[in-house]
Amino acid sequence: MKTVSLESLGRVLSALPSAPRVVASGNFATPATLLATLDTAVPEYQLFVLNPQRGLPDREGVTYETAFVGPGMRNSPRLRYYPCRLSRVPHLFQEVLHPDVVLLHTTVPDDGTLSLGLEVNILPAAVEAARARGGLVIAQVNRAMPTTFGDATMPLDAVDYIVEVDEPMAYHHPIPLDDVSQAIGARIAALVPDGATLQLGIGGIPDATLAALLQHRSLMVWSEMFSDGVLALERAGCIDRDVPITASFIFGSQELYDWVDNNKRIQMLRSEKTNAPGIIAEHPNVFSVNSALEVDLFAQANASRVRGQIYSGFGGQTDFIVGALHSPGGQAIMALRSWQPKANVSTVVPVLTGPVTSFQHSYIVTEQGAAAIWGYDQATQAQHIIDHAAHPSVRDELRDAANAMGLGPT
Repeated sequence: MKTVSLESLGRVLSALPSAPRVVASGNFATPATLLATLDTAVPEYQLFVLNPQRGLPDREGVTYETAFVGPGMRNSPRLRYYPCRLSRVPHLFQEVLHPDVVLLHTTVPDDGTLSLGLEVNILPAAVEAARARGGLVIAQVNRAMPTTFGDATMPLDAVDYIVEVDEPMAYHHPIPLDDVSQAIGARIAALVPDGATLQLGIGGIPDATLAALLQHRSLMVWSEMFSDGVLALERAGCIDRDVPITASFIFGSQELYDWVDNNKRIQMLRSEKTNAPGIIAEHPNVFSVNSALEVDLFAQANASRVRGQIYSGFGGQTDFIVGALHSPGGQAIMALRSWQPKANVSTVVPVLTGPVTSFQHSYIVTEQGAAAIWGYDQATQAQHIIDHAAHPSVRDELRDAANAMGLGPT
């Protein structure tokens, strides 16, 4: 490990082979200063980031790569999207997308180690894949990065170069919860028993669900990620204090970052562990809550594409649905609004016209109700979706479509 200036690092990066593949921390932990230095020094490169936020280098010569599209890459003409479960992304690095450079955003060194802080995710696998092929691992060390434990702890000798850059962490500013999100959250919370293990995704509906769980007790968290809603549960006494809160990445407010900093109750694990369906299934009463863009009468969900264009990707949705369904007492819940106000269309359609992201859920929940799916034949599933999840204005139309597809009442 060698501590260098940004100018010296630029010279190192300028000597890289042509068009290297760069993997960088994603979500709200992207090392912006390192990326800017790379972008100045390297004319052409491939940049792999999970759920990238806005502000990435964006020019000819930069090819984006990801398995989960965020706003920083969405609709880019230079995007290569790799459909892949999050638990399998480490295998992409080992077998197909070999990293030449890994850019990390970490804590300052402490007793021979660094902490990956808010973003563990696929980064340990990327570091291992780069080092196995003689690639570079570079850390932007930042006093503002919270210290977390578990797989977040990395030996200092795993890093080739360190650059000291103190800058504020990026924050996630949640959208205020509207009446529809709150109604959906309340319906989901009514399905969740005390003692459940929670996994929730990103967005208003998961946030509303957490807010509706404040009267629950003995809850546990095994999730791909969490945000401020888990802190609210902790303060309300909802979470079992004897069980670690487990995740792979975190984003939220400064208050959340202060809470997780040096908090031994927070266990940060790499994606191969948090998202492994077999490991998820070992936990009791896993309630996996995910969102979709639309669902159909066969209980299939599209969470990936809008008008044929990639919007996000599988993420951890498929991992957790399978894991939850195999968990003792577990349930996989698909949650969405019954009506998309921007497009002014129903989110419940007769049959998806685009790719299916997931299927075989326990419930489909909208503000209209909770449609029970598991254990019913396909015709009854369709009737439940129409009666309990679809917007009233399209129910007759959906019933006609169900009859035409052989899904009508028997």
